[in-house]
Amino acid sequence: MDCILNLSCPDKLGLVKTVSGWLYAENGNIIDSDQFGDPDSQTFFMRVHFSLEDKPGSTIERLYESFVRVGEEHQMVWQLWPASRRPKALIMVSRMDHCLVDLLYRTRIGELPIDISLIVSNHRDAYPLAAAEDIDFLHLPVTPDTKSTQESRLIEEIRSRNIEMVVLARYMQVLTAEFCAELPGQIINIHHSFLPSFKGAKPYHQAFDRGVKLIGATAHYVTDQLDEGPIIEQAVERVDHRMTAGQLSAAGRDVERIVLARAVRYHAERRVMINGQRTVVF
Repeated sequence: MDCILNLSCPDKLGLVKTVSGWLYAENGNIIDSDQFGDPDSQTFFMRVHFSLEDKPGSTIERLYESFVRVGEEHQMVWQLWPASRRPKALIMVSRMDHCLVDLLYRTRIGELPIDISLIVSNHRDAYPLAAAEDIDFLHLPVTPDTKSTQESRLIEEIRSRNIEMVVLARYMQVLTAEFCAELPGQIINIHHSFLPSFKGAKPYHQAFDRGVKLIGATAHYVTDQLDEGPIIEQAVERVDHRMTAGQLSAAGRDVERIVLARAVRYHAERRVMINGQRTVVF
């Protein structure tokens, strides 16, 4: 049985030894381990991927119980999962479907370790994609008058389906603070990296008008502060004066696909830990 342990706690001497000693006592074998001590917050972060011999009594529940004392003694915030566990995901999308198509493909070929339980959109355009992959599709049109009701319906779906993460694959609606509080640190968004320089409609056209030389994309966790959540992944692409606004948009879509897929994979593999307004990505 392979497992992943994530933890954070006040930094001090001997924490790696403490975790390694616990694993040794449990006959665990470390496959991969990484750690980081943040000098600013004085917080220690660690991710350990380890294996245990398959024998009677070797269950994730018993392992969880054995680590409770260690966690309490060192004031740890920690989580423990079977490495094979694939989080159930909800993907939300509007009319631009390039990120959705990419996520569906990467999931189908096994590149992304997630189970997509539901696709939700405020338009019907993505229904054929969901049907082709035999994934449930929910059309929830949003207006100022229906926003609260539709989000309540969405929260019911998340709870009934045991959904663990939400991916905004170019979903062009602002989520309320109440919805963000339902899955803190579990909602991932993708947007162009021109913010805040090029806000509003047609950011790539605005960038073209300004003659930018680099375009990019940012994947971040969603909070109740618009586009201010902790950043998970970013990438840029060099452009030049020969490119049209349409070509800039196409290059931007490529970057968005790559960045969002990386962020989803890092999150699904339990490689991301939130550190205040920042993230630690192992």
